[in-house]
Amino acid sequence: MKDYKFTINGNTYNVSLKSLEDNVAELEVNGTQYSVELHKEVKASKTPKLVRAKTPKPTSAPNPLSKKASLSQVKAPLPGNILEIMVKEGDEVKKEQVLMVMEAMKMENKVLAELSGKVKSIKVTVGESVLQGQVLIEIE
Repeated sequence: MKDYKFTINGNTYNVSLKSLEDNVAELEVNGTQYSVELHKEVKASKTPKLVRAKTPKPTSAPNPLSKKASLSQVKAPLPGNILEIMVKEGDEVKKEQVLMVMEAMKMENKVLAELSGKVKSIKVTVGESVLQGQVLIEIE
């Protein structure tokens, strides 16, 4: 029926499948006849193997950031209300410094500076309701 070549522990075997009926296979291994009982059919997985594509390298060096690009906007992480503003325009702030406290989902959340710099403008007031992603403070 079909011929196969197996290598097991460095030994090569020529195997001919003579017949296959129900769960019994008649085989010839290197000229010797065998009757083999099959217990269970092994099926290959239908789930595809996922492979991540490699990220291409940049073709040119990135341009230096312009003055406008150095402006950082602190945005509301969740919709809520502004409870307290701890900085004012012109203040120097450090990375991860608490800028304000807002209430969201009945919890007080501290809004932190993402980078060090100078507060350029404050876009909200105490008591104001804000939406998620709304700009609260600009830092340069």
